Amino acid sequence: MADRGVDLSALPKEVRDQLAELDLELSEGDITQKGYEKKRAKLLASYIPLLPKAELSLPDVQPSPSHSANPSPSPEAPGPSTSSASRHHRAHRSGGARDERYRSDIHTEAVQAALAKHREEKMALPMPTKRRSYFVQSPIDNCTPPDTSSASEDEGSLRRKAALSAVLAQTLQSPDYWINRSVQSSSTSSSASSTLSHGEPKTQPQPQPQPQLQPGASVLADVLAHTRIENSVPPDVTSSTPQERGSRVDLPPAVRGMSRGQSRSSMLDTADGKRKGVPVSSRVSTKIQQLLNTLKRPKRPPLSEYFLDDSEEIVEVPRPDPNTPKPEGRQIVPVKGEPLGVVSNWPPALQAALARWGATQAKSPALTALDITGKPLYTLTYGKLWSRSLKLAYTLLNKLGTKTEPVLQTGDRVALVYPNSDPGMFWVAFYGCLLAEVIPVPIEVPLSRQDAGSQQIGFLLGSCGVSLALTSEVCLKGLPKTQNGEIVQFKGWPRMKWVVTDTKYLTKPSKDWQPHIPTANTDTAYIEYKASKEGTVMGVAVSKIAMLTHCQALTQACNYCEGETLVNVLDCKKDMGLWHGVLTSVMNRIHTITVPYAVMKACPMSWVQRVHIHKARVALVKCRDLHWAMMAHKDQKDINLSSIRMLIVADGANPWSVSSCDAFLNVFQSHGLRPEVICPCATSPEALTVAIRRPGARGAPLPARAILSMGGLSHGVIRVNTEDKNSALTVQDVGHIMPGALMCIVKPDGPPQLCKTDEIGEIVINSRAGGTMYYGLPGVTKNTFEVIPVNQAGAPIGEIPFARTGLLGFVGPGSLVFVVGKIEGLLMVSGRRHNADDLVATALAVEPVKTVYRGRIAVFSVTVFYDERIVIVAEQRPDASEEDSFQWMSRVLQAIDGIHQVGLYCLALVQANTLPKTPLGGIHICETKQSFLDGNLHPCNILMCPHTCVTNMPKPRQKQPVDVGPASMLVGNLVAGKRIAQAMGRELGVVEDQDLIRKHQFLSEALQWRAQTDPDHVLYILLNSKGVPVCTATCAQLHKRAEKITATLIERGGLNTGDNVVLLYPPGIDLIAAFYGCLYAGVIPVTVRPPHPQNLAATLPTVRMIIDVSKAACILTTQPLMRILRSREAAASVNVKTWPTIIDTDDLPRKRPPQIYKPPTAEMLAYLDFSVSTTGMLTGVKMSHAAISTLCRSIKLQCELYSSRQIAICLDPYCGLGFVLWCLSSVYSGHQSILIPPLELETSLPVWLSTLSQYKIRDTFCSYSVMELCTKGLGTQSEMLKARGLNLSCVRSCVVVAEERPRLALSQSFSKLFKDLGLSPRAVSTAFGSRVNLAIGLQGTSGPDPSTVYVDMKSLRHDRVRLVEKGAPQSLPLMESGTILPGVRVIIVNPETKGPLGDSHLGEIWVNSPHSASGYYTIYGEESLQADHFNTKLSFGDPQTLWSRTGYLGFIKRTELLDASGDRHDALFVVGSLDETLELRGLRYHPIDIETSVSRAHRSIAESAVFTWTNLLVVVAELSGSEQEALDLVPLVTNVVLEEHHLIVGVVVIVDPGVIPINSRGEKQRMHLRDSFLADQLDPIYVAYNM
Repeated sequence: MADRGVDLSALPKEVRDQLAELDLELSEGDITQKGYEKKRAKLLASYIPLLPKAELSLPDVQPSPSHSANPSPSPEAPGPSTSSASRHHRAHRSGGARDERYRSDIHTEAVQAALAKHREEKMALPMPTKRRSYFVQSPIDNCTPPDTSSASEDEGSLRRKAALSAVLAQTLQSPDYWINRSVQSSSTSSSASSTLSHGEPKTQPQPQPQPQLQPGASVLADVLAHTRIENSVPPDVTSSTPQERGSRVDLPPAVRGMSRGQSRSSMLDTADGKRKGVPVSSRVSTKIQQLLNTLKRPKRPPLSEYFLDDSEEIVEVPRPDPNTPKPEGRQIVPVKGEPLGVVSNWPPALQAALARWGATQAKSPALTALDITGKPLYTLTYGKLWSRSLKLAYTLLNKLGTKTEPVLQTGDRVALVYPNSDPGMFWVAFYGCLLAEVIPVPIEVPLSRQDAGSQQIGFLLGSCGVSLALTSEVCLKGLPKTQNGEIVQFKGWPRMKWVVTDTKYLTKPSKDWQPHIPTANTDTAYIEYKASKEGTVMGVAVSKIAMLTHCQALTQACNYCEGETLVNVLDCKKDMGLWHGVLTSVMNRIHTITVPYAVMKACPMSWVQRVHIHKARVALVKCRDLHWAMMAHKDQKDINLSSIRMLIVADGANPWSVSSCDAFLNVFQSHGLRPEVICPCATSPEALTVAIRRPGARGAPLPARAILSMGGLSHGVIRVNTEDKNSALTVQDVGHIMPGALMCIVKPDGPPQLCKTDEIGEIVINSRAGGTMYYGLPGVTKNTFEVIPVNQAGAPIGEIPFARTGLLGFVGPGSLVFVVGKIEGLLMVSGRRHNADDLVATALAVEPVKTVYRGRIAVFSVTVFYDERIVIVAEQRPDASEEDSFQWMSRVLQAIDGIHQVGLYCLALVQANTLPKTPLGGIHICETKQSFLDGNLHPCNILMCPHTCVTNMPKPRQKQPVDVGPASMLVGNLVAGKRIAQAMGRELGVVEDQDLIRKHQFLSEALQWRAQTDPDHVLYILLNSKGVPVCTATCAQLHKRAEKITATLIERGGLNTGDNVVLLYPPGIDLIAAFYGCLYAGVIPVTVRPPHPQNLAATLPTVRMIIDVSKAACILTTQPLMRILRSREAAASVNVKTWPTIIDTDDLPRKRPPQIYKPPTAEMLAYLDFSVSTTGMLTGVKMSHAAISTLCRSIKLQCELYSSRQIAICLDPYCGLGFVLWCLSSVYSGHQSILIPPLELETSLPVWLSTLSQYKIRDTFCSYSVMELCTKGLGTQSEMLKARGLNLSCVRSCVVVAEERPRLALSQSFSKLFKDLGLSPRAVSTAFGSRVNLAIGLQGTSGPDPSTVYVDMKSLRHDRVRLVEKGAPQSLPLMESGTILPGVRVIIVNPETKGPLGDSHLGEIWVNSPHSASGYYTIYGEESLQADHFNTKLSFGDPQTLWSRTGYLGFIKRTELLDASGDRHDALFVVGSLDETLELRGLRYHPIDIETSVSRAHRSIAESAVFTWTNLLVVVAELSGSEQEALDLVPLVTNVVLEEHHLIVGVVVIVDPGVIPINSRGEKQRMHLRDSFLADQLDPIYVAYNM
């Protein structure tokens, strides 16, 4: 260090204070060692006497091996240089709340170093946005709502940041300039361009930045040198050439490299290099800007010509890395334990030992239990233990049931339900069962009906056939009860009979009764429960001989002597606590002192005090207990641990136990603890004790440790770590294997092949002292307890069966066993193994851990898209701020990536005390994982990083150039050997009669003709919400009303023929009259939906836009609407002074126009149809008189409409087919139309359906929004409607008018719901129209029912149609869009080559028909693009016909059904709008498909919408549940889109219901939504950036 020759006391006070502060920063982990040295050297530079350079560079402190065990978190020992203030502070800190299991200073330093590589890019991720109210509703009462960034920043800090960003902007000019410059002019370019891909070893040296750069750039060069660009730039989802990824640095490092002082908002300010300051309120949009800067503009590679479906091809298989370490040793030889000695006086069975001590040593203490304060509560002597066990055995066999029908038979299984705090009752119950020869099954006390894991315990009880439970009176009182005092039926449990075993309820055996104690045999003695990785709980059966042999082996290995004292801190119901503390102790007449978990929580030193007071020889503990005792030891000065000859560490097989053992020894060596007494051991529920370290001779050297490379371990290979100390794992041995056992190491997956000596594998054991089976589960038993290892050739190595232990490890020198992890904690990611405990240790080494509780962290993997993905869930402290949590989370990501070379998929923080716990207080991993997958975890913070860890995405598709090749040559009606995909409706026929020709040529004349010939025929009936007619119109009334309007127009409007007039009316008959009034006057009507009075700001601008775009000369409307147009509220959103003439048509004088206008030709314009498409484009199309009369004739023929018929219409009458049916069709065909405005349904839902029933309507037309309202609102009321006499059996066709793919699910649920009311399932169909042709397909009266096909979704993305069976994976059901109307021809065309396609090929639907629109009146926005939508010709085949392009993708399929003329029916299937499709990764996606998947992901997603933004997919989901579920949706949405569509979601936005805009046809307005998102107007509950 630089202070060699400096006398610190002579330095000025402020320098000393700064040094002290630096020391403090270092000790708290707020600064890395390197940064510390740099700053310190700078401070002392001017006070250093000149010394030879070599000496200066020497580090001050060489950490010695013993130093690493020092529990103080400071990476350097406080030497004389440290000022007293900081020394005091550090002494105070040394007992900081660090977790027991995973404490390792070396590892903490390693993590610091790994983070130092990332240090400059501290906040490269945009922070998620959360709505403030989200905090307030958190379930923890005492949690103070953390501040969001915008609220907590004072003006000064903002000004400071703005200034800082301005300075940065000046220094750095524009980002492109300095990125390029630093990469070219410094030596970092080599490292930037040779960045290695994820997971490869990094070998290139870290070059030093060259000194001649300006300061800003040199910092940057430093960042670039130390950053793996691969991870900091969000991967380009579209690029496919691997070699260019490393060399392109498109991310402005202002976003990535940040100095410590800058906080998030200053980073946003500098994000585009030029912005000087951003108002804090614009949170999302600034972030969006920042994200935008981090992404390349997407290159859209075209689609491939022919699609090969190959599911293997989906997944990108990572190529094997040639540098992967491979095992090189020889095949392992089985390791034999020492022979099991034979001792003459060993009992023939364990019960015999108890009988012997009960008789001969009755006063000898067997068990001392402690109360909650740690004081002895009672002591059970061997005499008492024997007599009580005897009473219980007698009671169980003779006093339950009757003599002839006893409840228990020999060999029955009995559950033992006792709390840890009552070991005496448990001991008596256990030995009572052994004496009664029934099989005890100890389980945890269930705390509530829905206890975490109680269902799995139910599985255990069921598989073991348990129907009787023994418990204590106190415990029974505490169990949850029903109203009438019975114990509740626990979830998943069989029916249980409860028996209380307190002494007062037991019967003394009669004089002549003696228990039967046979010599130990292979019958089951007891069953110990074991939870598997998946959460199932199984029972491991231990035979009587195994139980006895295990006790003998433990006695020999641990050298137990009669009359010793043992302190047991473990659970006495299972595992080591049972084997040592209940079984072996009784065999050797040992005095056991049990210290329950509750006592340890209240008084962590209690076990050490017991050892001291009782001069105990053996203590049985876990690392947690070592750690707790160490934390609390300050209060105890006079503790003496010299009596201990064996400190057995039960979880010593956890590699992270080393540091706890070292730290404990460090503290207690001065209290007489000898190093050689620490004995780690390895156990498994199946093999019982696997290995245990025998206590060493006094002063003998301690066994050496293995320092292994984590990289090697992830490939299952043992490599001593030499080069990179950051990713090293230090492992201690667990001693030798048990006496009488034989051990092998086999490969953990596949056949049990013997490993090589330098390979990690699963330990398998052959021993008489192991479990025999999983009780009641013979299938699983075979795979675990009857394994015969095979050699490299696959031949078995012998006859003897081994049992799998579930432990991963290897055999070291001197046959010492080393364990590196457990199978259940194994995460297999992309073929590499990672251990959950190692990841926990790395996460907890990320300092400072103020954010989470150390002991409450769960690591597991979930399978998403053909690989395991790692998820970490931790409990967040209530006082952690949003900023801290996010900072900690991003650093954990970097640390795990740096040390383990594996990407995290998801990191979630939940509220304190909300994770499911195991009975002993640990986190229940399986339940946590289940909650995560079910969306019940309720995180309060979440970070998803799919971009970094999903490395098996398929390559983006590349397109071949598309020309018309020779294969496409047309032969007759075939393209490339297939029928051309075309279809046509039947002929329109020719009208002969002159009178009819006059009537049919112009609709205005048709109305006049009807008014003369049939004046009183009612054409229209308008209903209100009660179903009552409020207005009717006969032919004559309509004609007269139209004439009045004409007269007024001529008089007041001052209009010329051909002027445009806007009709602004609510749905009704006024609108129809005004339309014909315009035709009579020779002006062009434009129908516009009136603005919504409650929502003028949103709806009025659209009205204004149509009025402006159509250049309307006049507005016809009603008085209330006229008042709204001129109101003050309207003035707030539009300029009300510039409206054209407004005429209200409510009270018109009785005048007739001088004459009625007759157009010179039928090609003249009749009206303009304006509509806003779902992509947000406003288009008006021109409809000529000829087109509307042909369209009406076409509908008349298709639906067989004539004067005597009635139809019901529940549609918006403003554009498309809805307008045609509402205003035109009745006048042409003479049928009666019953009009139901859709708004009336909001007041009274059943009005439409009851109208159909009341008027016995055969044909009805509605929209999807109407159908959805009925399905959601009336679904549960079908019985009530039936009771009211509603009958829909009259309905022959119910047509949904739509310009989209038919919504099959909605139609089907509608049909099913109202089937009981008589609705025929064949009735519902969907019409199809588009802007260029308002009606293309419409299910009429004749013709076959609409057919449904199933299409492979993957093929659709490649613009192919592959039909599959119903229920096939990734299949999409599509319903035919009505029968093609008379006079209409449809052909499917390749939208790029404009050549016709074959049958069942996906292409654009082109239409040729006399009723197509004659062109766009105007397109708002993109005129040039739309010019070829009308009158286009095919590039080959039939170059004469003129076609209109609908802009929809679809296909035609010839079906087996016959049409009216007896030919085979060609069905038209609409897939979706071409404008709406998303092109991602070179594939074409339809938003509705992704949205369907998203809506299925969680029960609380009411609706969803997707759009792209640059090359990111954004998903907006409406949350119908409570706000605390908002973050549950993020991983589920990401998972489902990845699984089903092979896309990574870039941003997930959770919003309130009703935020996604929907138009009158019920279609989502995704572009409006996109604009609102980018302008930050959605007020989202949560925005997650999956970066």
